[in-house]
Amino acid sequence: MRLCYPAIMPAKPVQVSIEAELLRRIDRDPETKAKGRSAFIRSAVSSYLDAKRKKGVDAAIRAAYGDAGDALEAEVADVVDAQAWPRD
Repeated sequence: MRLCYPAIMPAKPVQVSIEAELLRRIDRDPETKAKGRSAFIRSAVSSYLDAKRKKGVDAAIRAAYGDAGDALEAEVADVVDAQAWPRD
């Protein structure tokens, strides 16, 4: 997922400690080279939070529908995977 931040969107600088090896991996990534560390880290965090939210939705479906949830989820998996999940 590629995020674009409009020029008018205010950004707040933060300080984050990252292990040296992880920073080297980030710096080697083509997206980092093209757009910079901040854009890469924003994209990575956004992707992580989107995946975490989707897992929460999946868990809620399983809780609501019990054993039938897996069968129902399989029926709509293609549609769900193609959806754009709204941001909070």
